[in-house]
Amino acid sequence: MSLLIFLMVAGFMAYTVMSFIRSRRNWSVPQTGPNDLFFVFMVPCLNEEFVLGRTLQNLLDQPGSNFAVMVIDDGSDDQTAAIARSFDPERVWVFQRTAPEARQGKGEALNAAYRYLTHSDVLKGRDPKSVVVAIFDADGRIQRNAIFETSRYFSDPKTAAVQIGVRMYNADHSLLTRMQDMEFVVFTEIFQRSRQHLGSVGMGGNGQFCRLEALQSLGDAPWTDCLTEDLDLGVRLLLGGWSNRFAHKSYVSQQAVTDARRLVRQRARWFQGHLQCWSLIPKVVASNLSGNQVNDLTYHLSSPAIVLLTGPAVVMFMAVFTVALVAAPGDTVDAMLANNGLALGLSYMLSFGLAPFYALVYWLQNQKSSFLKSLFYAHLFVLYGYLWFPAGWMAAWKIVRRSKGWVKTTRTVDPDALSASVEAGDQLADSVEAGDQLADSVEAGDQLADSVEAGDQLAHSAEAGDQLADSVEPVEQGAA
Repeated sequence: MSLLIFLMVAGFMAYTVMSFIRSRRNWSVPQTGPNDLFFVFMVPCLNEEFVLGRTLQNLLDQPGSNFAVMVIDDGSDDQTAAIARSFDPERVWVFQRTAPEARQGKGEALNAAYRYLTHSDVLKGRDPKSVVVAIFDADGRIQRNAIFETSRYFSDPKTAAVQIGVRMYNADHSLLTRMQDMEFVVFTEIFQRSRQHLGSVGMGGNGQFCRLEALQSLGDAPWTDCLTEDLDLGVRLLLGGWSNRFAHKSYVSQQAVTDARRLVRQRARWFQGHLQCWSLIPKVVASNLSGNQVNDLTYHLSSPAIVLLTGPAVVMFMAVFTVALVAAPGDTVDAMLANNGLALGLSYMLSFGLAPFYALVYWLQNQKSSFLKSLFYAHLFVLYGYLWFPAGWMAAWKIVRRSKGWVKTTRTVDPDALSASVEAGDQLADSVEAGDQLADSVEAGDQLADSVEAGDQLAHSAEAGDQLADSVEPVEQGAA
């Protein structure tokens, strides 16, 4: 068993080193993309009043006018819908779902919005080949070059989807948020860029750009109820003969989870979704994909098995080593230093051997800090990775119980986003106040009109009185 664990860890390390080397190769893309592309930024929301205002403003600040934003309010009971409606309705469309259809999962919310998008006239007869549906979380903030960079990849008509990088805008908050930032940088800069050359790029839930024509090829419900609907979508697009790409020169920033307990719960949901995608492995193996694609997708889809198998062994080793160190510290240290420190060196290599690779890619993306600091972060990142063990076990237990439910990750109050929401609310209040003033003016005008009408009636009455007096006067003269 220990030999199997050793081979699995060594295999993962070899895969990572090979991926790092491959990721350093450039990928050739056209200098510009098609001029007729129209982007629809879909933002699924469930009680996102803390972050939505800043996100919408960020999207509307993108250069150009070839896009619109579609807010999918999935049954929120806070100010989410009001905040969305406070923006220009020509550029921010609000698609609101109510019970009992609402709150059936992110995939179903996206499917409902997708069906509305394709069956209504909001796209005004645009060619599905030239429409790109971009999925962003309610806390997402994209770089200003995102549309330009992704457009270049859509020059290839076989490109179904383009994924951009992901960063954490609150990475400086704590070491926990810093580790999440490093986690996404390592995944995208090493593995996604490597998989670009293998043709097996995966899709993420944030910063995902999909050609409408490719989505239509998957039917009326492109997204499934899988807890990682993004991973599932990316694989099925590849199985359908499309290509996925990764645009490493742009990224979206999102809010890192600031609490360890909530982070483990979030990762457990992702892990469970990954396990649900195991049903795609037989389809991948039996497909017409290239050998590189089949091998990489199979490895990526089955990688949670490494966590589930190695987790107990790692915990047991650490427990035994800790007991030995406490019971006989001298003997334990001597054993580690024997044979010129062979045991110590081997243990370090198996534990932290990949740290320099992690440090380098993170330093290249975050050069505000030194390489030595990035190297320090990289060693902490290896230890941070152990969070996947409890997350994996929680996910496996949910699979055994056949539980698919999940609790949405709670956002932390973002002062900038709150400020944007308040500003939008103020604008809405100003509009309402102006409307009230207009109503008052109209009411005053109606009252004035009533007064004028009454005056006219009085004038008519006076004129009639005068006529009557004129008639009476001759009669009086005759009588005299």
